[in-house]
Amino acid sequence: MPQITVDHSKTISFDREGFARDLHAAVVEIAAAKPEACKTQFRRSEVTAFGFEDPDEQGHAIVHVTLGLLAGRTEETKARLTEAVLELLKKHVEDDGHVALHASAEVRDLDPSYRKFER
Repeated sequence: MPQITVDHSKTISFDREGFARDLHAAVVEIAAAKPEACKTQFRRSEVTAFGFEDPDEQGHAIVHVTLGLLAGRTEETKARLTEAVLELLKKHVEDDGHVALHASAEVRDLDPSYRKFER
């Protein structure tokens, strides 16, 4: 915990390492997570479609961040964390002026069945 997944279009210039570093710091500060517990997986999508646009046109790009936390955070904490994620995306995704970026984030409570192991 936290389990963080970042899905994004291949067409963006994204400082993933810097984003992950800053995001982990925000999760520690805002949601009281332990630094060593922060894990982020990036999934680059080869094809993203927007509306009726031909995916090959690439006039739009998408980034969506999902944060799974153990239950117990207040709605205010979750909202603060979501806003922090959006600000970090503004910082770490380059605006090239040619692609409309659609960025979103959500914080979810992990299901009570959540378990993990480490080697």
